[in-house]
Amino acid sequence: MLYYLFNDLGLGGESLARLSSYITVRSSVAFVVSLLCATIIGRKIINRLQLMQMGEIVRNLGLQGQTAKQGTPTMGGIIIIISILLPCLLIGNLSNVYMLLMVVATVWLGSLGFADDYLKIKRKNKDGMSGKYKIVGQVGIGLIVGLTMTLSPDITVRDNVEIQEGVETVEASVPMNVKAPTTTIPFVKNNNLDYSDLTCWMGDFSEIGGWILFVIVVIIVVAATSNGANLTDGIDGLATGVSAIIGVALIIMAYLGGNLIYSTYLNIMYIPGSEELVVYMAAFIGALIGFLWYNAFPAQVFMGDTGSLTLGGIIAVFAILIRKELLIPLLCAVFFIEDISVMLQTGWFKYTKRKQGEGQRVFKMAPLHHHFQKDATAGANVIWNKPANGMHEAKITIRFWIVSIILAALTFVTLKIR
Repeated sequence: MLYYLFNDLGLGGESLARLSSYITVRSSVAFVVSLLCATIIGRKIINRLQLMQMGEIVRNLGLQGQTAKQGTPTMGGIIIIISILLPCLLIGNLSNVYMLLMVVATVWLGSLGFADDYLKIKRKNKDGMSGKYKIVGQVGIGLIVGLTMTLSPDITVRDNVEIQEGVETVEASVPMNVKAPTTTIPFVKNNNLDYSDLTCWMGDFSEIGGWILFVIVVIIVVAATSNGANLTDGIDGLATGVSAIIGVALIIMAYLGGNLIYSTYLNIMYIPGSEELVVYMAAFIGALIGFLWYNAFPAQVFMGDTGSLTLGGIIAVFAILIRKELLIPLLCAVFFIEDISVMLQTGWFKYTKRKQGEGQRVFKMAPLHHHFQKDATAGANVIWNKPANGMHEAKITIRFWIVSIILAALTFVTLKIR
């Protein structure tokens, strides 16, 4: 709204119109507004959730301090969502297709998570929305994003090429925006992959096949990342901090990829119009830091599925829009390790029970963060029963944050190792 008042209508004078055209200025304002919104409005929302008795349903899994969390307000993801959307609506350019897709994804996934939390509270147990309905919702937003990127004429890319200037080889931007299903991959010179190259066997239909493959990848990435963030949200501040660290890495990639000069100099893909995503991600980071004020140990509020499903989906959609979806397995490895730990635990237990009559577990408990939290049980049929004494959840959270910082750094390194 303010973007149009200052920039298009010229209200506020020439200086405000000029300032509103700078991505760095608007992203800084978005960060501050979302941070203040999360901390100030967040307190009021927490009080309201307490009055409405929107408390967390806790199952006793034998974890230290777990039962003390019973009744802590949940659905705090509402704080994050409001704190993201408010600055985007105020100072974001809503005519930008990238900003529109992020706003739609936020509302869509937030509604999905809210419905799940509401059913849990209504039924007074941990059985919320059926898993198949969650998948349908995640596939739905994946289709919306994938098809919009396929069909919208406003979503294009501009590649870099090497040119010879005397004896030197320099990078230069191709002076033309193209519509192509391209993405960024690590360890490869120029770092680009066209999905159509994987469907060249389709002949004249290879480009169509490339876009179809791209949409399928989008759906998989959105579902996997959203579910991974959901599983990571198991102890105070864990998912919030990890998501904020990932957000910092993504905002740097978006800023560089949305700037023609920097993208040419660094030999990375230039994505016209994507600079508006920097404003969105600044609001995302500010909202998470503000929410962490209340979500850090001991948590005064939990984000619930309203927040965790939304955070994972936002990260996935954002990475897809800046053509970095194939970097997600490394950047968001914490989410995927949590995903894999649950699949390993369930699959191995069922397999050994069928073969041996008694199920064996890989970890003391899954997802993985609970494995480190739980004390080892003597004589338990567990493959990995270390450490013997469970860690305090605050230590687990900090160590997972450190791992996330290392993964973010490695993600940038892989783009320069060729």
